[in-house]
Amino acid sequence: MNTAWFMLLIAGLLEVAWAIGLKASDGFTRPLPSLLTLVAMAASFYLLAAAMRVLPVGTAYAIWVGIGALGTVLLGIAFFGESASPARLISVGLVLAGLVGLKLAS
Repeated sequence: MNTAWFMLLIAGLLEVAWAIGLKASDGFTRPLPSLLTLVAMAASFYLLAAAMRVLPVGTAYAIWVGIGALGTVLLGIAFFGESASPARLISVGLVLAGLVGLKLAS
């Protein structure tokens, strides 16, 4: 079970990588960022599928999406100058609270 959660964590982090990679690839017009994005996508999906062999599908998918969304928002703020308004940060905090709640309820 712990291995499945670890795979899910890595899958979520790879989702962040490929989301940022989509921006870096400039619509898949830049070869190296495009290749790295596709590799991160494949690895992320593979690890998500492997984790779903053990974890409930709803929990696993929600955690994967949540990690991806949370990480992408935070990196967007840090590296792309996206808004860090209080409402946005509170919303990100609510997503994090939901992830923690799902993990505790499993």
